[in-house]
Amino acid sequence: MRSKLKTVGIFIAFLAIVCGGFVFLANNSSTDENNVYAEEETENVLSSPKVLSLKIDNPIMKVNGKDREIDPEGGTAPVIISGRTLVPIRAIIENMGGTVDWNGETRESTLTYGEDVIRLVIDSQTAYLNDTENTLDTAPTIINGRTMLPIRFIAEGFGFDVDWNEGEKTITISEKAAMSENDTASQNTSAAQANENAPVVYMTKDITPEALVEIYDKLGFNAEGNVAVKMSTGEPPASNYLRPELIGDLVKKVDGTIVECNTAYGGSRSETAMHKQVAEDHGFTAIANVDIMDEDGSMTIPVPTPENGTSRITEDYVGEHLENYDSLISLAHFKGHAMAGYGGAIKNMSIGVGSSEGKLWIHSGGVSHDSWQGAGQDAFLEAMGDATSAVVDYFNNKGGQVVYINVMNRLSVDCDCDGNPAEPDMHDIGILASTDPVALDQACIDLIYEQKDGDGASLVNRIESRNGLHTLEHAEEIGLGSREYQLVSID
Repeated sequence: MRSKLKTVGIFIAFLAIVCGGFVFLANNSSTDENNVYAEEETENVLSSPKVLSLKIDNPIMKVNGKDREIDPEGGTAPVIISGRTLVPIRAIIENMGGTVDWNGETRESTLTYGEDVIRLVIDSQTAYLNDTENTLDTAPTIINGRTMLPIRFIAEGFGFDVDWNEGEKTITISEKAAMSENDTASQNTSAAQANENAPVVYMTKDITPEALVEIYDKLGFNAEGNVAVKMSTGEPPASNYLRPELIGDLVKKVDGTIVECNTAYGGSRSETAMHKQVAEDHGFTAIANVDIMDEDGSMTIPVPTPENGTSRITEDYVGEHLENYDSLISLAHFKGHAMAGYGGAIKNMSIGVGSSEGKLWIHSGGVSHDSWQGAGQDAFLEAMGDATSAVVDYFNNKGGQVVYINVMNRLSVDCDCDGNPAEPDMHDIGILASTDPVALDQACIDLIYEQKDGDGASLVNRIESRNGLHTLEHAEEIGLGSREYQLVSID
Protein backbone atom coordinates (compact mmCIF):
# COMPACT_ATOMS: atom_id res chain seq x y z
CA MET A 1 0.00 0.00 0.00
CA ARG A 2 1.10 3.59 -0.44
CA SER A 3 2.87 5.12 2.55
CA LYS A 4 0.87 7.29 4.88
CA LEU A 5 1.62 9.76 7.66
CA LYS A 6 0.01 9.28 11.04
CA THR A 7 -0.08 11.14 14.31
CA VAL A 8 1.25 9.09 17.16
CA GLY A 9 -0.97 6.36 18.50
CA ILE A 10 -4.17 7.21 16.69
CA PHE A 11 -5.15 3.73 15.76
CA ILE A 12 -5.01 0.57 17.84
CA ALA A 13 -3.49 -2.65 16.59
CA PHE A 14 -6.14 -4.72 18.31
CA LEU A 15 -8.15 -4.45 15.10
CA ALA A 16 -6.07 -7.28 13.61
CA ILE A 17 -7.96 -9.93 15.60
CA VAL A 18 -9.30 -12.76 13.43
CA CYS A 19 -11.74 -14.33 15.85
CA GLY A 20 -14.34 -11.64 15.23
CA GLY A 21 -13.51 -10.06 18.60
CA PHE A 22 -12.28 -11.30 21.99
CA VAL A 23 -14.52 -11.47 25.06
CA PHE A 24 -13.07 -11.34 28.60
CA LEU A 25 -14.39 -13.29 31.60
CA ALA A 26 -14.44 -11.32 34.88
CA ASN A 27 -14.42 -12.93 38.32
CA ASN A 28 -17.45 -11.52 40.12
CA SER A 29 -15.73 -11.63 43.50
CA SER A 30 -14.06 -8.41 44.62
CA THR A 31 -12.14 -9.67 47.69
CA ASP A 32 -8.54 -8.67 48.42
CA GLU A 33 -7.42 -12.27 47.89
CA ASN A 34 -8.25 -11.91 44.21
CA ASN A 35 -5.98 -8.87 43.86
CA VAL A 36 -2.95 -11.16 43.77
CA TYR A 37 -1.14 -9.15 41.10
CA ALA A 38 -2.05 -5.59 42.01
CA GLU A 39 1.12 -4.53 43.83
CA GLU A 40 3.65 -7.01 42.40
CA GLU A 41 6.65 -5.66 40.49
CA THR A 42 5.38 -2.07 40.66
CA GLU A 43 8.63 -0.63 39.35
CA ASN A 44 8.46 -2.73 36.19
CA VAL A 45 4.83 -1.73 35.60
CA LEU A 46 5.74 1.94 35.71
CA SER A 47 8.95 1.79 33.73
CA SER A 48 8.05 -0.41 30.73
CA PRO A 49 4.96 -1.59 28.86
CA LYS A 50 3.42 -4.85 30.05
CA VAL A 51 3.05 -7.73 27.60
CA LEU A 52 0.72 -10.63 28.39
CA SER A 53 0.59 -13.84 26.36
CA LEU A 54 -2.19 -16.42 26.76
CA LYS A 55 -2.79 -19.68 24.94
CA ILE A 56 -6.04 -21.51 24.31
CA ASP A 57 -6.68 -24.29 26.91
CA ASN A 58 -3.59 -23.32 28.93
CA PRO A 59 -4.20 -22.02 32.50
CA ILE A 60 -0.73 -20.43 32.57
CA MET A 61 -0.04 -17.05 30.99
CA LYS A 62 3.22 -15.18 30.49
CA VAL A 63 3.62 -11.67 31.89
CA ASN A 64 6.70 -10.01 30.41
CA GLY A 65 8.01 -13.52 29.76
CA LYS A 66 7.30 -14.92 33.26
CA ASP A 67 4.78 -17.72 33.88
CA ARG A 68 1.74 -17.00 36.08
CA GLU A 69 -1.55 -18.69 36.77
CA ILE A 70 -4.40 -16.91 35.04
CA ASP A 71 -7.05 -17.71 37.65
CA PRO A 72 -5.42 -19.09 40.83
CA GLU A 73 -8.76 -19.87 42.49
CA GLY A 74 -10.52 -21.37 39.51
CA GLY A 75 -7.84 -22.71 37.19
CA THR A 76 -9.54 -21.04 34.26
CA ALA A 77 -7.88 -21.29 30.85
CA PRO A 78 -8.70 -19.37 27.66
CA VAL A 79 -11.19 -21.16 25.45
CA ILE A 80 -12.91 -20.56 22.13
CA ILE A 81 -16.70 -20.78 22.20
CA SER A 82 -18.78 -19.96 19.12
CA GLY A 83 -15.85 -18.17 17.55
CA ARG A 84 -15.16 -16.03 20.62
CA THR A 85 -12.01 -16.26 22.72
CA LEU A 86 -12.78 -16.13 26.46
CA VAL A 87 -10.23 -15.28 29.17
CA PRO A 88 -10.51 -14.07 32.81
CA ILE A 89 -10.56 -10.26 32.87
CA ARG A 90 -9.22 -9.73 36.39
CA ALA A 91 -5.80 -11.22 35.64
CA ILE A 92 -5.49 -9.11 32.49
CA ILE A 93 -6.51 -5.75 33.92
CA GLU A 94 -4.60 -6.14 37.19
CA ASN A 95 -1.42 -7.24 35.43
CA MET A 96 -1.72 -4.15 33.26
CA GLY A 97 -1.84 -2.08 36.44
CA GLY A 98 -5.61 -1.53 36.55
CA THR A 99 -8.43 -2.67 38.82
CA VAL A 100 -11.72 -4.55 38.46
CA ASP A 101 -14.71 -4.04 40.78
CA TRP A 102 -18.02 -5.91 40.79
CA ASN A 103 -21.34 -4.68 42.22
CA GLY A 104 -23.61 -7.69 42.75
CA GLU A 105 -26.70 -5.56 43.40
CA THR A 106 -26.49 -3.52 40.20
CA ARG A 107 -24.73 -6.33 38.29
CA GLU A 108 -22.15 -3.80 37.13
CA SER A 109 -18.44 -4.28 36.40
CA THR A 110 -16.16 -1.27 36.76
CA LEU A 111 -12.75 -1.44 35.10
CA THR A 112 -10.17 1.24 35.89
CA TYR A 113 -6.89 1.80 34.08
CA GLY A 114 -4.98 4.99 34.75
CA GLU A 115 -7.46 7.85 34.48
CA ASP A 116 -9.91 5.86 32.34
CA VAL A 117 -12.96 4.07 33.73
CA ILE A 118 -15.22 1.63 31.90
CA ARG A 119 -18.59 0.58 33.34
CA LEU A 120 -20.65 -2.29 31.91
CA VAL A 121 -23.88 -3.87 33.12
CA ILE A 122 -24.87 -7.49 32.63
CA ASP A 123 -27.30 -8.03 29.72
CA SER A 124 -27.07 -4.37 28.65
CA GLN A 125 -25.51 -3.17 25.40
CA THR A 126 -24.99 0.27 26.93
CA ALA A 127 -21.50 0.83 28.32
CA TYR A 128 -19.75 3.92 29.65
CA LEU A 129 -16.21 5.10 29.01
CA ASN A 130 -15.45 7.99 31.37
CA ASP A 131 -19.23 8.61 31.65
CA THR A 132 -19.67 8.81 27.86
CA GLU A 133 -22.39 6.43 26.70
CA ASN A 134 -21.49 3.84 24.05
CA THR A 135 -23.37 0.98 22.40
CA LEU A 136 -21.75 -2.46 22.42
CA ASP A 137 -22.05 -5.14 19.72
CA THR A 138 -22.51 -7.79 22.42
CA ALA A 139 -24.08 -7.38 25.84
CA PRO A 140 -22.04 -8.67 28.82
CA THR A 141 -23.41 -11.89 30.29
CA ILE A 142 -22.61 -14.30 33.14
CA ILE A 143 -21.57 -17.90 32.49
CA ASN A 144 -20.53 -20.22 35.35
CA GLY A 145 -19.95 -17.34 37.73
CA ARG A 146 -17.82 -15.36 35.31
CA THR A 147 -18.78 -12.16 33.51
CA MET A 148 -18.14 -12.04 29.76
CA LEU A 149 -17.04 -8.59 28.67
CA PRO A 150 -16.30 -7.35 25.11
CA ILE A 151 -12.54 -6.83 24.60
CA ARG A 152 -13.12 -4.67 21.54
CA PHE A 153 -14.59 -1.84 23.59
CA ILE A 154 -12.17 -2.33 26.49
CA ALA A 155 -9.11 -2.28 24.24
CA GLU A 156 -10.26 0.92 22.55
CA GLY A 157 -10.96 2.58 25.89
CA PHE A 158 -7.69 1.60 27.54
CA GLY A 159 -5.48 1.72 24.45
CA PHE A 160 -4.16 -1.85 24.62
CA ASP A 161 -2.68 -3.58 21.60
CA VAL A 162 -4.14 -7.05 21.03
CA ASP A 163 -2.89 -9.62 18.55
CA TRP A 164 -4.19 -13.10 17.70
CA ASN A 165 -1.88 -15.80 16.31
CA GLU A 166 -4.03 -18.38 14.56
CA GLY A 167 -1.24 -20.92 14.16
CA GLU A 168 -0.11 -20.77 17.80
CA LYS A 169 -3.62 -20.14 19.17
CA THR A 170 -2.17 -17.39 21.34
CA ILE A 171 -3.41 -13.98 22.39
CA THR A 172 -0.87 -11.23 23.04
CA ILE A 173 -2.08 -8.17 24.93
CA SER A 174 0.33 -5.30 25.35
CA GLU A 175 0.41 -1.89 26.91
CA LYS A 176 1.66 1.00 24.81
CA ALA A 177 5.02 2.41 25.84
CA ALA A 178 4.91 5.85 27.42
CA MET A 179 6.20 8.75 25.29
CA SER A 180 7.23 12.13 26.58
CA GLU A 181 5.73 15.34 25.19
CA ASN A 182 9.10 16.17 23.61
CA ASP A 183 9.24 12.76 21.92
CA THR A 184 5.70 13.21 20.61
CA ALA A 185 6.41 16.68 19.26
CA SER A 186 9.60 15.46 17.60
CA GLN A 187 7.88 12.54 15.89
CA ASN A 188 4.98 14.68 14.69
CA THR A 189 7.36 17.32 13.33
CA SER A 190 9.33 14.68 11.44
CA ALA A 191 6.13 13.32 9.92
CA ALA A 192 5.04 16.77 8.80
CA GLN A 193 8.43 17.49 7.26
CA ALA A 194 8.31 14.18 5.38
CA ASN A 195 5.39 15.46 3.33
CA GLU A 196 3.98 18.68 4.68
CA ASN A 197 1.84 19.15 1.56
CA ALA A 198 -0.05 15.86 1.89
CA PRO A 199 -3.79 16.40 2.47
CA VAL A 200 -5.09 15.85 5.98
CA VAL A 201 -7.53 13.07 6.76
CA TYR A 202 -9.17 13.46 10.16
CA MET A 203 -10.24 10.40 12.11
CA THR A 204 -12.23 9.52 15.21
CA LYS A 205 -12.95 6.06 16.54
CA ASP A 206 -16.15 7.39 18.11
CA ILE A 207 -19.13 6.65 15.83
CA THR A 208 -21.73 8.94 17.39
CA PRO A 209 -23.79 11.94 16.25
CA GLU A 210 -21.55 14.22 18.32
CA ALA A 211 -18.35 12.84 16.78
CA LEU A 212 -19.81 13.19 13.28
CA VAL A 213 -20.48 16.89 13.88
CA GLU A 214 -17.05 17.37 15.46
CA ILE A 215 -15.16 15.82 12.55
CA TYR A 216 -17.23 17.86 10.09
CA ASP A 217 -16.24 21.04 11.94
CA LYS A 218 -12.57 20.13 11.48
CA LEU A 219 -12.99 20.45 7.70
CA GLY A 220 -13.66 24.19 7.86
CA PHE A 221 -16.61 23.83 5.49
CA ASN A 222 -18.59 27.00 4.84
CA ALA A 223 -22.14 25.69 4.56
CA GLU A 224 -23.82 28.61 2.80
CA GLY A 225 -26.77 28.57 0.43
CA ASN A 226 -28.44 25.29 -0.46
CA VAL A 227 -26.37 22.43 0.92
CA ALA A 228 -26.76 18.95 -0.55
CA VAL A 229 -25.93 16.01 1.71
CA LYS A 230 -25.31 13.08 -0.60
CA MET A 231 -25.83 9.70 1.02
CA SER A 232 -27.57 6.41 0.33
CA THR A 233 -31.12 5.99 1.56
CA GLY A 234 -30.53 2.21 1.58
CA GLU A 235 -32.15 -0.62 -0.35
CA PRO A 236 -34.87 -2.50 1.60
CA PRO A 237 -35.26 -4.69 3.47
CA ALA A 238 -31.96 -4.99 5.37
CA SER A 239 -29.15 -2.86 3.95
CA ASN A 240 -26.53 -1.20 6.13
CA TYR A 241 -27.24 2.45 5.28
CA LEU A 242 -26.27 5.20 7.74
CA ARG A 243 -29.12 5.60 10.20
CA PRO A 244 -30.95 8.91 10.69
CA GLU A 245 -30.12 8.82 14.40
CA LEU A 246 -26.43 9.02 13.52
CA ILE A 247 -26.51 11.65 10.77
CA GLY A 248 -29.46 13.78 11.89
CA ASP A 249 -27.54 16.34 13.97
CA LEU A 250 -25.09 17.03 11.15
CA VAL A 251 -27.78 17.41 8.51
CA LYS A 252 -29.71 19.82 10.74
CA LYS A 253 -26.55 21.79 11.58
CA VAL A 254 -25.94 22.62 7.92
CA ASP A 255 -29.65 22.93 7.12
CA GLY A 256 -28.97 20.36 4.43
CA THR A 257 -31.14 18.49 1.97
CA ILE A 258 -30.54 14.76 1.66
CA VAL A 259 -30.04 14.08 -2.04
CA GLU A 260 -30.20 10.82 -3.98
CA CYS A 261 -30.77 9.57 -7.50
CA ASN A 262 -32.83 6.63 -8.67
CA THR A 263 -31.19 3.26 -9.17
CA ALA A 264 -30.69 1.57 -12.53
CA TYR A 265 -31.08 -2.02 -11.37
CA GLY A 266 -34.75 -2.16 -10.40
CA GLY A 267 -35.60 -2.68 -6.76
CA SER A 268 -37.49 -0.34 -4.44
CA ARG A 269 -35.64 2.84 -5.43
CA SER A 270 -35.73 2.71 -9.22
CA GLU A 271 -38.67 5.11 -9.50
CA THR A 272 -39.07 8.42 -7.70
CA ALA A 273 -42.34 7.69 -5.88
CA MET A 274 -41.02 4.39 -4.58
CA HIS A 275 -37.69 5.94 -3.69
CA LYS A 276 -39.33 8.70 -1.66
CA GLN A 277 -41.34 6.06 0.18
CA VAL A 278 -38.15 4.20 1.09
CA ALA A 279 -36.63 7.45 2.36
CA GLU A 280 -39.68 7.97 4.53
CA ASP A 281 -39.73 4.37 5.75
CA HIS A 282 -36.05 4.60 6.69
CA GLY A 283 -36.64 7.77 8.72
CA PHE A 284 -34.86 10.34 6.55
CA THR A 285 -37.86 12.56 5.82
CA ALA A 286 -38.25 13.02 9.57
CA ILE A 287 -34.89 14.81 9.82
CA ALA A 288 -34.64 16.70 6.51
CA ASN A 289 -36.07 17.28 3.08
CA VAL A 290 -35.18 14.49 0.65
CA ASP A 291 -34.61 15.29 -3.02
CA ILE A 292 -34.49 12.56 -5.67
CA MET A 293 -32.35 14.64 -8.01
CA ASP A 294 -33.22 12.86 -11.26
CA GLU A 295 -36.96 13.03 -10.67
CA ASP A 296 -37.08 15.37 -13.67
CA GLY A 297 -34.31 13.64 -15.60
CA SER A 298 -30.60 14.15 -16.18
CA MET A 299 -28.33 17.04 -16.96
CA THR A 300 -24.91 16.73 -18.54
CA ILE A 301 -21.75 18.16 -16.99
CA PRO A 302 -18.28 18.00 -18.56
CA VAL A 303 -15.39 15.98 -17.22
CA PRO A 304 -12.41 18.35 -16.95
CA THR A 305 -9.43 17.50 -19.13
CA PRO A 306 -6.73 16.11 -16.84
CA GLU A 307 -3.19 17.47 -16.90
CA ASN A 308 -1.91 13.90 -16.66
CA GLY A 309 -3.46 10.67 -17.86
CA THR A 310 -6.58 10.21 -19.94
CA SER A 311 -10.23 10.38 -18.92
CA ARG A 312 -12.37 7.35 -19.70
CA ILE A 313 -15.46 9.56 -20.16
CA THR A 314 -15.68 13.17 -21.24
CA GLU A 315 -19.15 13.95 -19.83
CA ASP A 316 -21.19 12.87 -16.84
CA TYR A 317 -24.97 12.49 -16.48
CA VAL A 318 -26.22 13.65 -13.09
CA GLY A 319 -29.60 14.33 -11.55
CA GLU A 320 -31.00 17.57 -12.97
CA HIS A 321 -31.70 18.97 -9.50
CA LEU A 322 -27.97 19.13 -8.77
CA GLU A 323 -28.06 22.64 -10.23
CA ASN A 324 -30.19 23.73 -7.24
CA TYR A 325 -27.32 23.32 -4.76
CA ASP A 326 -24.45 25.60 -3.88
CA SER A 327 -22.25 23.08 -2.08
CA LEU A 328 -22.21 19.40 -1.24
CA ILE A 329 -21.24 17.11 1.63
CA SER A 330 -20.46 13.55 0.60
CA LEU A 331 -21.60 11.43 3.55
CA ALA A 332 -20.70 7.89 2.58
CA HIS A 333 -20.98 4.58 4.36
CA PHE A 334 -17.66 2.87 3.62
CA LYS A 335 -18.15 -0.83 2.76
CA GLY A 336 -17.52 -3.43 0.08
CA HIS A 337 -19.22 -3.42 -3.30
CA ALA A 338 -20.11 -6.30 -5.58
CA MET A 339 -18.82 -4.57 -8.72
CA ALA A 340 -16.43 -1.82 -7.60
CA GLY A 341 -14.78 -3.81 -4.80
CA TYR A 342 -15.40 -1.06 -2.28
CA GLY A 343 -17.62 1.95 -1.93
CA GLY A 344 -16.52 5.22 -0.36
CA ALA A 345 -16.33 8.89 -1.30
CA ILE A 346 -15.53 8.35 -4.98
CA LYS A 347 -18.38 5.92 -5.53
CA ASN A 348 -20.78 8.18 -3.61
CA MET A 349 -19.84 11.14 -5.82
CA SER A 350 -19.99 9.26 -9.11
CA ILE A 351 -22.55 6.46 -9.06
CA GLY A 352 -24.44 8.19 -6.24
CA VAL A 353 -24.78 11.59 -7.93
CA GLY A 354 -25.33 10.00 -11.33
CA SER A 355 -28.88 9.78 -12.60
CA SER A 356 -30.21 6.32 -13.43
CA GLU A 357 -28.94 7.01 -16.96
CA GLY A 358 -25.62 8.22 -15.60
CA LYS A 359 -25.19 5.07 -13.51
CA LEU A 360 -25.35 2.94 -16.66
CA TRP A 361 -23.02 5.35 -18.46
CA ILE A 362 -20.40 5.00 -15.73
CA HIS A 363 -20.79 1.25 -15.31
CA SER A 364 -20.33 0.72 -19.04
CA GLY A 365 -17.21 2.89 -19.07
CA GLY A 366 -18.87 5.49 -21.28
CA VAL A 367 -20.20 3.04 -23.86
CA SER A 368 -23.93 2.78 -23.13
CA HIS A 369 -26.80 4.80 -21.67
CA ASP A 370 -29.06 1.79 -21.26
CA SER A 371 -26.86 -1.21 -20.46
CA TRP A 372 -24.47 -2.29 -17.73
CA GLN A 373 -22.22 -3.93 -20.29
CA GLY A 374 -19.44 -1.93 -21.88
CA ALA A 375 -15.69 -1.45 -21.98
CA GLY A 376 -14.76 -3.72 -19.07
CA GLN A 377 -13.98 -3.57 -15.36
CA ASP A 378 -11.08 -1.13 -15.39
CA ALA A 379 -13.03 1.21 -17.67
CA PHE A 380 -15.87 1.23 -15.12
CA LEU A 381 -13.48 1.98 -12.25
CA GLU A 382 -11.83 4.79 -14.22
CA ALA A 383 -15.20 6.27 -15.16
CA MET A 384 -16.05 6.57 -11.46
CA GLY A 385 -12.98 8.75 -10.93
CA ASP A 386 -13.82 10.81 -14.00
CA ALA A 387 -17.42 11.32 -12.89
CA THR A 388 -16.32 12.43 -9.43
CA SER A 389 -13.93 14.89 -11.04
CA ALA A 390 -16.84 16.28 -13.08
CA VAL A 391 -19.00 16.87 -9.99
CA VAL A 392 -16.16 18.53 -8.07
CA ASP A 393 -15.34 20.75 -11.04
CA TYR A 394 -19.02 21.65 -11.40
CA PHE A 395 -19.18 23.01 -7.85
CA ASN A 396 -15.80 24.71 -8.11
CA ASN A 397 -16.96 26.59 -11.19
CA LYS A 398 -20.03 27.90 -9.40
CA GLY A 399 -17.99 28.99 -6.37
CA GLY A 400 -19.13 26.11 -4.21
CA GLN A 401 -17.29 23.50 -2.20
CA VAL A 402 -17.38 19.74 -1.72
CA VAL A 403 -16.18 17.92 1.41
CA TYR A 404 -16.14 14.22 2.19
CA ILE A 405 -16.95 12.05 5.21
CA ASN A 406 -16.73 8.24 5.31
CA VAL A 407 -18.29 6.27 8.15
CA MET A 408 -16.62 2.90 8.70
CA ASN A 409 -19.28 0.89 10.50
CA ARG A 410 -21.26 -2.23 9.59
CA LEU A 411 -18.40 -3.18 7.25
CA SER A 412 -20.06 -5.73 5.00
CA VAL A 413 -18.51 -6.89 1.73
CA ASP A 414 -21.77 -5.75 0.11
CA CYS A 415 -23.05 -2.28 -0.68
CA ASP A 416 -26.06 -0.42 0.72
CA CYS A 417 -27.64 -0.95 -2.69
CA ASP A 418 -27.95 -4.63 -1.69
CA GLY A 419 -31.16 -5.21 0.25
CA ASN A 420 -29.82 -8.43 1.73
CA PRO A 421 -26.09 -7.88 2.22
CA ALA A 422 -23.64 -10.28 3.80
CA GLU A 423 -23.46 -9.83 7.55
CA PRO A 424 -20.41 -7.75 8.50
CA ASP A 425 -17.57 -9.96 9.74
CA MET A 426 -15.25 -7.23 10.97
CA HIS A 427 -15.59 -4.63 13.68
CA ASP A 428 -16.43 -0.96 13.28
CA ILE A 429 -13.43 1.36 12.82
CA GLY A 430 -14.53 4.98 13.03
CA ILE A 431 -15.35 8.12 11.05
CA LEU A 432 -12.87 9.73 8.65
CA ALA A 433 -13.16 13.06 6.83
CA SER A 434 -11.16 15.14 4.36
CA THR A 435 -11.38 17.75 1.64
CA ASP A 436 -9.61 15.23 -0.65
CA PRO A 437 -11.74 12.25 -1.76
CA VAL A 438 -8.75 10.19 -2.93
CA ALA A 439 -6.83 10.65 0.32
CA LEU A 440 -9.97 9.80 2.30
CA ASP A 441 -10.72 6.58 0.42
CA GLN A 442 -7.04 5.59 0.53
CA ALA A 443 -6.93 6.08 4.30
CA CYS A 444 -10.00 3.88 4.72
CA ILE A 445 -8.51 1.23 2.45
CA ASP A 446 -5.27 1.29 4.45
CA LEU A 447 -7.15 0.74 7.70
CA ILE A 448 -8.83 -2.28 6.14
CA TYR A 449 -5.54 -3.63 4.81
CA GLU A 450 -3.96 -3.35 8.25
CA GLN A 451 -6.27 -6.26 9.08
CA LYS A 452 -5.91 -8.24 5.87
CA ASP A 453 -4.65 -11.26 7.84
CA GLY A 454 -7.41 -10.88 10.39
CA ASP A 455 -11.07 -10.01 10.31
CA GLY A 456 -10.60 -7.67 7.34
CA ALA A 457 -9.67 -10.59 5.07
CA SER A 458 -13.04 -10.94 3.36
CA LEU A 459 -13.27 -7.24 2.51
CA VAL A 460 -9.69 -7.19 1.21
CA ASN A 461 -10.54 -10.19 -0.95
CA ARG A 462 -13.62 -8.40 -2.32
CA ILE A 463 -11.55 -5.30 -3.14
CA GLU A 464 -8.78 -7.22 -4.85
CA SER A 465 -11.10 -9.55 -6.75
CA ARG A 466 -12.63 -6.46 -8.42
CA ASN A 467 -9.29 -4.65 -8.87
CA GLY A 468 -10.82 -1.95 -6.69
CA LEU A 469 -7.54 -0.15 -6.01
CA HIS A 470 -7.40 0.84 -9.67
CA THR A 471 -10.08 3.45 -8.90
CA LEU A 472 -7.58 5.24 -6.65
CA GLU A 473 -4.73 4.79 -9.11
CA HIS A 474 -6.69 6.44 -11.89
CA ALA A 475 -8.18 9.12 -9.65
CA GLU A 476 -4.73 10.22 -8.53
CA GLU A 477 -3.41 10.09 -12.09
CA ILE A 478 -6.06 12.49 -13.39
CA GLY A 479 -5.46 14.90 -10.51
CA LEU A 480 -8.62 14.25 -8.47
CA GLY A 481 -6.56 13.91 -5.29
CA SER A 482 -3.60 12.35 -3.54
CA ARG A 483 -3.06 8.82 -2.26
CA GLU A 484 -0.58 10.20 0.27
CA TYR A 485 -2.06 11.82 3.35
CA GLN A 486 -1.60 12.83 6.95
CA LEU A 487 -3.92 10.91 9.27
CA VAL A 488 -4.84 13.09 12.24
CA SER A 489 -6.80 11.79 15.21
CA ILE A 490 -9.32 14.14 16.82
CA ASP A 491 -9.90 11.82 19.80
